[in-house]
Amino acid sequence: MRVSVPTEIKNNENRVAMTPAGVDALVHRGHEVLVQAGAGVGSGFADEQYRAAGAEIVPTADETWARAELLVKVKEPIAPEYGFLRRDLTLFTYLHLAADRPLTDALMAAGTTAVAYETVQTADRALPLLAPMSEVAGRLSIIEGAHHLLRASGGRGLLPGGVPGTPRAKVVVIGGGVAGEHAAANALGLGARVTVVDISLPKLRQLEERFGGAIETRVSTRLEIAEQLADADLVIGSVLIPGAAAPKLVTDEMVASMKPGSVLVDIAIDQGGCFEGSRPTTHDAPTFRVHEALYYCVANMPGAVPHTSTRALSNATLPYITRIADAGWESAASADPALARGLNVRAGVVVNEGVRAAFSL
Repeated sequence: MRVSVPTEIKNNENRVAMTPAGVDALVHRGHEVLVQAGAGVGSGFADEQYRAAGAEIVPTADETWARAELLVKVKEPIAPEYGFLRRDLTLFTYLHLAADRPLTDALMAAGTTAVAYETVQTADRALPLLAPMSEVAGRLSIIEGAHHLLRASGGRGLLPGGVPGTPRAKVVVIGGGVAGEHAAANALGLGARVTVVDISLPKLRQLEERFGGAIETRVSTRLEIAEQLADADLVIGSVLIPGAAAPKLVTDEMVASMKPGSVLVDIAIDQGGCFEGSRPTTHDAPTFRVHEALYYCVANMPGAVPHTSTRALSNATLPYITRIADAGWESAASADPALARGLNVRAGVVVNEGVRAAFSL
């Protein structure tokens, strides 16, 4: 199969969908791999490394897309790429369609087979292709949150762990999944006081066992969230319903009661965000104010640490890419129910229930 890897064009998206090691693995299985010139530079991979691994370096996006049977990306296609979509193409990437009606419509109109990393789901409900980027985003959310708590960044001027004789910051993590767990771990590592809010009691028990009682846990209700936010310094929104739009758990009214200079980081922004006031931002202009709080809603957070996130993503996706390349989409999906759950759009029809519900399709 001919597999193409284009250069990502989303704002400050420095990741690439495949490492030279991934190219080497596919080429040695008899596949042809095309890599757009410069695709790996942001992640530290030169064209020559891809060429040495057996890839053909292609000069333009037009050719990279046009020659592909299977096209693997990191982030969803954006408007300038919609014209590359076509019926005989299988697209494998993060899509987050429940928060993106224009892309959903473009995929339907083109008839592309669109498979989303984030909805590939195993029998035990694990999300193996979302997990590595959730780990990165969770850890990075605390780094970005701590940075924006600095007075010079518009925050309260508070050190998360304080120093002897001073108060520590209170970090509230809403959603105790993979991203939330890693956010809590990093916040604890900085010495902050951490509370995790989740709807699942088993998940809260699991987190208390993991952290040995170092965190506080609360069952998620509207009143509990409002109470926790009232004295929070940093709030991490890491709520996830696979494939579906994120629920708006933090209202503007709750934010109005928060301390001036508090920071809210919405990891769920890819799925529309879990704060009422959230809207996607970029690494170039990452924050905005709601009342007197600072919102950070960058939709591709892991793109800021590509040397880590590209390798983590490729480690997870390569086995699935290999299955599709070896057998074709139909046979690969028939043999692997987890991969089959990744299908979002096929022959002009949205098949993922979360996306259908988001747009009443």
